[in-house]
Amino acid sequence: MWPQLYEWIALFIKWFHVICGVAWIGASFYFTWLDNSLETPPKWKQDKGIKGDLWAIHGGGFYEVAKYQVGPEQMPEKLHWFKWEAYSTWLTGTALLIWMYYFNAQAYLIDPRVMELSTLQAVGLGIGTIFLGVVVYEGLMRSPLNRSTPLFIAVLVLFGALFFYAFAHMFSGRGAFIHMGALIGSIMVNNVFHKIIPGQRKMVKQVAAGEPVDPAPGLEGKRRSIHNNYFTLPIIFLMISNHYPMIYQHAQSWLIGLLIMLISAYIRHYFNLKHSGQSKPSVMYVGAGAMFALAVAISWQATSQLHAPKVVAAQGSESALTESVATASVEAEPQLTEQQHSALGIIEARCGQCHSSTPTDDVFKVAPSGAVFDTWQDVERWKSRIIARAVVSGDMPFLNKTEMTDAERQELNKILNASE
Repeated sequence: MWPQLYEWIALFIKWFHVICGVAWIGASFYFTWLDNSLETPPKWKQDKGIKGDLWAIHGGGFYEVAKYQVGPEQMPEKLHWFKWEAYSTWLTGTALLIWMYYFNAQAYLIDPRVMELSTLQAVGLGIGTIFLGVVVYEGLMRSPLNRSTPLFIAVLVLFGALFFYAFAHMFSGRGAFIHMGALIGSIMVNNVFHKIIPGQRKMVKQVAAGEPVDPAPGLEGKRRSIHNNYFTLPIIFLMISNHYPMIYQHAQSWLIGLLIMLISAYIRHYFNLKHSGQSKPSVMYVGAGAMFALAVAISWQATSQLHAPKVVAAQGSESALTESVATASVEAEPQLTEQQHSALGIIEARCGQCHSSTPTDDVFKVAPSGAVFDTWQDVERWKSRIIARAVVSGDMPFLNKTEMTDAERQELNKILNASE
């Protein structure tokens, strides 16, 4: 029962995390749009301290929104705060990180081909590096570098590159990307928890006490909020990247991930400009073009490597391959060709621990994604995914636990492509 219950708990945590994330990112998008769309109010509103206003229609009703230069003359009876969207997203994300990657570090986080780590070492490195990243970001925000936007962005990109590189050289591909996402998410919630909300509390107290409102906390909160807004698209990418091994299993995964993050932040800039009345479609065209070019370059490289001639020198390798296939318990399907039996033998020997109707793997007790390779008919059904994962990206078998050889991957590629 436990494996299924574990998956149910993971599902509920992930579901809750996505719901909270949608609420937080939606609020970020809305208030950034609102700030950028405010118009100069009439004089009678300006006399009341209103900086800008906006009329909107939604859901069958009209809305009038006004933003004060600093604060109202007196506090309203009910004031709506936007903070739990951020807190709940971070809390559920942390729970998901612990549940999926720390409780199952040997399966999801640790890759011996990258670095030999114990579970305790891997978890300690993950938590410690995230904490260090938040401290470094906070230091940058308080440093003189922050007075120059171009210089600050350059240093921030360098900071991101160093941490992404470090994650990629400590953890598995998936572990690296999820930790980069956890780092950015922690930076974002730190902005809310330590700067935006405390600054707003100070402003509320000053208004309630009838004191002059210090604009500095509001300006700092706005600056942090803008940073969070530019982080949104990169962090969404990091959240979904674990479904795409052609990215996280790439030899330069950290660099590809960093480039996608930068391009997505640049695309976000287009929308922020547009909402402030500056129409610059060239920003979107450049961003979309860069993303497409990156995808084509990676795909081209993968295809070139796939079709490049392989030197299979080793008679020892051939004999090892033959032995591994011979020892696999291939289900009797007399109608199959010798090559099909060979492919099925490789798949059963290297993939059958997980992708079976009765998995024997110590972690995956149910076939991942429901992909079962018990018969040749099963293999035919899933062959495009088998080629994509076992041959092109090479990320399967998972962490290559069953030690599939390059010769076996090429043999599978040849046989499965010939069966079309």
